[in-house]
Amino acid sequence: MKKPLNVGFLGLGQMGGAMAERLLGKEFCLHVHDPMPPAMAPFVAAGAVAHDSPKSVADAATIVFACLPNPETSLSVASGPQGVVHGSAIKVYVEMSTIGKATIEQIAASLKSRAINTIDAPVTGGPPVARAGKLTIMVAGEAAVLKTVWPLLAMIGEKIYTLGDEPGMAQVMKVVNNLILAANMIVACEGLSMGAKAGLDADMMLQVLKAGSGQSFGGCEILRRGVDGTFDFGAALSTCDKDVTLGLRDADALNIEMPVIEQAGRVWHSAFEAGWGDQDFTTILKLIEQKNGTLVRRKTSSQT
Repeated sequence: MKKPLNVGFLGLGQMGGAMAERLLGKEFCLHVHDPMPPAMAPFVAAGAVAHDSPKSVADAATIVFACLPNPETSLSVASGPQGVVHGSAIKVYVEMSTIGKATIEQIAASLKSRAINTIDAPVTGGPPVARAGKLTIMVAGEAAVLKTVWPLLAMIGEKIYTLGDEPGMAQVMKVVNNLILAANMIVACEGLSMGAKAGLDADMMLQVLKAGSGQSFGGCEILRRGVDGTFDFGAALSTCDKDVTLGLRDADALNIEMPVIEQAGRVWHSAFEAGWGDQDFTTILKLIEQKNGTLVRRKTSSQT
């Protein structure tokens, strides 16, 4: 009789929780851990097994996924005293966080010493897209190992791109994506503010941009949550600030000049320092509005 597969998931926040939901109710046992016990409750109710540490999950599951908030947490979860490196069952660790090339390389080296393979697999798309199973996943790692986790990745994402055989290259692609997104959102906020102050209808501006050459996912889709007045895309502003800082650090290590993106990064960081870190990152529109003395909203939306 074939032994049932045990899969682990670490980190059940806005993104991690949405991805882990895609692994519930399948023909394997899902083991979960999050430092906030209430985050695990709905998973337990749906049949998952809760654990009190990453090591405990790695003692039960042969494949363990992680979606964590920052490089420091990722390092601790992978290699700390209660990290997966000490697990007795784990064979493959799939790191889906945005943590940069240097950090994933450090994690991979640490786990390799215990014969644990690492797949570098950051994602893009946001919580609503994750919940629908339509994320884009960037992957890097040994081809044979990647083949073993591909069916699970396909449950989480719709498009999967292989960037290389060594962990790290997927992280490079992810920070490139996030740097461009962050800059696009600032540019879109400024442009929309100009149009609104001149008297253009915000909803009509988005329609024209989406049909024209100025379109971008950040400006036309993500910022719609701001223009609609809901500010609920599902990602914290602090996360965007972290990703931009991380990306600019990686660019500096490569001696790449990014004056425009650096300026956009300063705008994001000013919002973070002003205390908006816990708010949805679409609230960056409010910062640009305040600077320009205007309001970019649909006429039928809440004027907040």
